[in-house]
Amino acid sequence: MREAGAAVRFPSGPPSPSSCGSIFAMDTYEDPAAWGPEPVRPRWSLALRFVATLLVAPLLCVLWPAAAVVLFVVGLFADGIAAVSEGFGRGYVKFTGDVLDGIVRLGSWCVTWPELRHEGDAAYYRARVDKVVGNWTERASAPRERKKARPPVECEIPRRVYRGVGGRYVAEVALAQGWELRPTDVRKEVRLWWSAASHPQDAPLTDTARDS
Repeated sequence: MREAGAAVRFPSGPPSPSSCGSIFAMDTYEDPAAWGPEPVRPRWSLALRFVATLLVAPLLCVLWPAAAVVLFVVGLFADGIAAVSEGFGRGYVKFTGDVLDGIVRLGSWCVTWPELRHEGDAAYYRARVDKVVGNWTERASAPRERKKARPPVECEIPRRVYRGVGGRYVAEVALAQGWELRPTDVRKEVRLWWSAASHPQDAPLTDTARDS
């Protein structure tokens, strides 16, 4: 595994034909070392956002489950059409996801109390990244148990977690713990893939015996 803090290098030129189909290739083939921290936001701007968050966040917390219930009920009636038209069923599922994701994005500007207090505090954001990536690593590396869902093999680290240190630090920590980078828009998130999932032959024999 790579040591945390080591330089992270990725190809900066056009990809080779063999790498075009790789799920680990970057969207722009840029060097993650360029993924620096976000500019420090003015305190007054954050304070205004925090006050607005206190007013709007409860509404969003009610709106999301309400929309989910409405879409579910409508989906029950739409099952009859979906039974005839498979395309309609797929389209409705996509529509449902887009609506619920849109409600979540409405709160992307919100500012929490810890974010207000620690704006510009790189140490706070490093600890935050360490904790979030560490939690995902613990889940991904857990042995598979019978009759339970498989451990996750991919995850997304949202920008809110790393904005004070940049996606570069996420890449360094994740690579050191056994993750690989997936196509990523660092302005929104850093997407990761658990490397061991690409090499199932390396899984412990005990896990294989347990599953048989």
